[in-house]
Amino acid sequence: MAISPSTMAAVRASGAVPNAEFLLSAEGVRKEFPGVVALDDVQFRLKRGSVHALMGENGAGKSTLMKILAGIYTPDKGEVRLKGVHIQLKSPLDALENGIAMIHQELNLMPFMTVAENIWIRREPKSRFGFVDHGEMYRMTEELFQRLNIDIDPDIEVRHLSVASRQMVEIAKAVSYNSDVLIMDEPTSALTEREVAHLFDIIRALRAQGIGIVYITHKMNELFAIADEFSVFRDGKYIGTHASTDVTRDDIIKMMVGREITQMFPKEEVPIGDVVLSVKDLTLSNVFRDVSFDVRAGEILGVAGLVGSGRSNVAETLFGVTPASAGTIELFGKKVDINSPTVAIQNHMAFLTEDRKDTGCLLILNVLENMQIAVLQDKFVKGGFVQERALEKTCEDMARRLRVKTPNLDERVENLSGGNQQKVLIGRWLLTNPKILILDEPTRGIDVGAKAEIHRLVTEMARNGVAVIMISSEMPEVLGMSDRIMVMHEGRVTGFLDRAEATQVKVMELAAQ
Repeated sequence: MAISPSTMAAVRASGAVPNAEFLLSAEGVRKEFPGVVALDDVQFRLKRGSVHALMGENGAGKSTLMKILAGIYTPDKGEVRLKGVHIQLKSPLDALENGIAMIHQELNLMPFMTVAENIWIRREPKSRFGFVDHGEMYRMTEELFQRLNIDIDPDIEVRHLSVASRQMVEIAKAVSYNSDVLIMDEPTSALTEREVAHLFDIIRALRAQGIGIVYITHKMNELFAIADEFSVFRDGKYIGTHASTDVTRDDIIKMMVGREITQMFPKEEVPIGDVVLSVKDLTLSNVFRDVSFDVRAGEILGVAGLVGSGRSNVAETLFGVTPASAGTIELFGKKVDINSPTVAIQNHMAFLTEDRKDTGCLLILNVLENMQIAVLQDKFVKGGFVQERALEKTCEDMARRLRVKTPNLDERVENLSGGNQQKVLIGRWLLTNPKILILDEPTRGIDVGAKAEIHRLVTEMARNGVAVIMISSEMPEVLGMSDRIMVMHEGRVTGFLDRAEATQVKVMELAAQ
């Protein structure tokens, strides 16, 4: 018989917990969604004072299991045990009261509240008159930040913080519950190397205090740097658990995808044609200045730089999202005033945004609606009517080509994994037959199998004469896929490197100038 969350919370508070080999475990868990079996008889076991990485392709079931452990979903079958006791979690609040906190990949802070208010919401200290004691809340937040070595003003509103700082606030909030279990879903996806090192220091300190940490990541180097052991899921099934010291990177990839990925960066030498995009002294006031570069047909221009260097801002300006305040853009030798995305699309440009959820996918719409939106007013409209059958078949062919895992095109995009959402976005832009393709972090937060497929597509586009601008924070991706690399620092271009001469050291030297 399962113990209720309130009873378990009381047991936890008293300290009278049963001795158990595992801090948290799941056995025989199954979870179905309409048309999809997300988890099929899976297991998971977390030891006290350890970091357990959860690996798998997008759609493997990792996030679904973690949402069950965090009280967001209820399993259709199976059981969850906390310190050896069978427990049923009915909500995230139940999980928090039982010492299980989850930090989501998409941060859930309230932007117009202060950092301190976000951390202590529903638990605010009160004065003797029953009012919120803001001074005490500020002091508690400072004390918490000192423990975690976090340098953020508790009084600042969250909307003014960088993504990295918001991530730190989320971590602090989870720690403030004195949680026994901390679940981190892609916590480093928007962090610099220095910020990742800081996060790892925090994780090691928490581990030393006996906290069990579940760490979901697609980055192999992080697994070997921070994890004690890892479990692999594939297609909703449990594959195995190993100590991180017992396997190689290739072993893990093979477990994840069921096959060997022999060529992660399938870059081909293709003929480089004429200049199709020429940018001169492009400037956006107070963001970047005097950015100049050319891109040729068939060329992949990688854009590197640290967070805040202005890379994404340049991409948005090229596509007309934020029109330039100075400078010129020439397309195919002709000066063009790109003052809106509509103008960019009319000039055969396509732009994959950095944040697929906020500025890319229309999550409540289905796959078909998301893919067709960029071409509805183009070749599939005749006499004022949309040729629905032809459009649907074209979208089906594109989904098949990109290997989008979905029951059908009627599936809502919010139900797809991150990697499949990314493929839907790429499919949307490929349908426009672009001649200039701008990709901002095209493989962020997706698994190695999906990364290899996207790299293959980028190579195919270049082979077909498309000029590609690829912004990436992953150095192996920039070095492995680019013909040339443009490096930025604090809103200006600091240099260019040809493929033959580019190294990680040279890129970082230019990025830190």
